Amino acid sequence: MAWTPGAARAARRIAAAAAVGGGGLTLLGAATYGILFAEGVLARRIVGRPHGMEGPPSDGLYGEFGGEPIRMAMLGDSTSVGLGMTDPADTPGVLIACGVAAVAERPVRLTVAGVSGAASADLDEQVDRALEARPEVAVVFIGANDVTTQTFPAQAVRHLQKAVRRLREAGAEVVVGTCPDLGTVRPLPQPLRWVTRRWSRQLAAAQTVAVIEAGGRTVAFADLLGEEFAANPHEMFGPDRYHPSRRGYTQVAYAVLPSVCTALELWPEPQPVRGQSIYLAAAKAAEEPGAEVSATRVAGRATGPHGRWVTLLRRRPEPLPHDA
Repeated sequence: MAWTPGAARAARRIAAAAAVGGGGLTLLGAATYGILFAEGVLARRIVGRPHGMEGPPSDGLYGEFGGEPIRMAMLGDSTSVGLGMTDPADTPGVLIACGVAAVAERPVRLTVAGVSGAASADLDEQVDRALEARPEVAVVFIGANDVTTQTFPAQAVRHLQKAVRRLREAGAEVVVGTCPDLGTVRPLPQPLRWVTRRWSRQLAAAQTVAVIEAGGRTVAFADLLGEEFAANPHEMFGPDRYHPSRRGYTQVAYAVLPSVCTALELWPEPQPVRGQSIYLAAAKAAEEPGAEVSATRVAGRATGPHGRWVTLLRRRPEPLPHDA
């Protein structure tokens, strides 16, 4: 689905509804929402029960380096905990922690507060746990369950923005992996796949707006696994045909790691490019896997005539080699 100006308007409308407490059906409309609601049960039956309800315990110290550990927290849904994996080394949190440790040449102390099946409304409790570890950086993967449980986008966005603000107020940098494109999950039939794709990308764009406004940065998952799934479905997705396989989780972690390193100032910020309106950038990012959106200034100003200025950095990850 190509980017259109309408997608930017939808992101703005959802963000506005979140700010005033509205529902925010936006362009999908009540009829389309009804289709999604009616077929939600069917989707869960098709996907089936995930193998293992949680990922392996992954809290711990990673990286064989000296020095004070970098404190990192992982929050979100089943993707954040590596549902389906049995070895902690295969989970996104550990993969990112090991990557950060290698770049910083310091150990990373990882706290995983994510919960399989979590939606944005569940983030508040996860933040409580994460803040006990006083994280320097928090990584959040959230959104898919807001779609499959038919949560109004504005409600989901409001919960996410609150979580990001609490983390930022506590001094943590925040990187959010936005809602993936559930239309790439091939077992889902039409019209459900079309509806979930539209819903997923509208939610991802609105999440970007909310996260930037709260002081975080986002990485778009979009159809990050889409091409690889089409070519290698048995490699990229697990037995339930919904959650990533070990290879799929590695691809997810690889997409987020550069943004985490940049947030921690381990890597320099990319050279500034022309600032964009937050709504246009959010809509574009929702279509581009790996795209990072972060706040910037234009002529010394944080906001322009169409909202906050942001930088859209296209960091589309290359497919991993088969022996990765």
